[in-house]
Formats: sequence, structure tokens, C-alpha cells
Amino acid sequence: TRLILHAKAQDTILSLAAQQGSVEDLELEDVMKIGYRNIKCVESGGPEPGGVITSINFLEENGAYDGVDYVSYDVLGDVVCGGFAMPIRENKAQEIYIVM
Repeated sequence: TRLILHAKAQDTILSLAAQQGSVEDLELEDVMKIGYRNIKCVESGGPEPGGVITSINFLEENGAYDGVDYVSYDVLGDVVCGGFAMPIRENKAQEIYIVM
């Protein structure tokens, strides 16, 4: 994400929600940054329980996927928390690539 945005770090949905009071107090523009070649970038944050699910639900409810051809989730594969597998479990991923 840092290379795409030419920036150091991006605010996460969870950190911004904590600052604002809840995820319902956020707007898509608060969390989504546009980078190289108009790539839309969002960082979930975490690994608080329910964080990944909260973030993906927020993005769906606020139209983040409208008009998007591809979505890439960069998730940890070595964490016990099942939330990181949520895009796979809920059929939000058509293909899975394991990078080692």
C-alpha cells in the first residue's frame, strides 16, 4: 500500500472508527485513498476480534466495490484468528494466491 500511495502509512478503518466513536461515523472518503493508476487503497487495521469483518462490511455498505474490476485482500495466513480468512469463507474471493 505504501508504494501505491507514495506515502509512509495509511490510517486504518479501525483506528479512525476508534477516534470517531464507531465505524458508522466514518465516510468512505475518510478511509479510502487513491494511489498510482487510480488504485483505491484501504487498510483494515487490527487484529482486533471482528476487525476484518467490520471493515469489509463497512466497505460493502458504503459502495467501495462499485465500479471496481478487481479486489485484492492482503491477509495474514499465520494467525489463529479466523477473521483474516473471512474473504475466503464468505465467498468474497474467487481466486486465492499464497505468497511465501
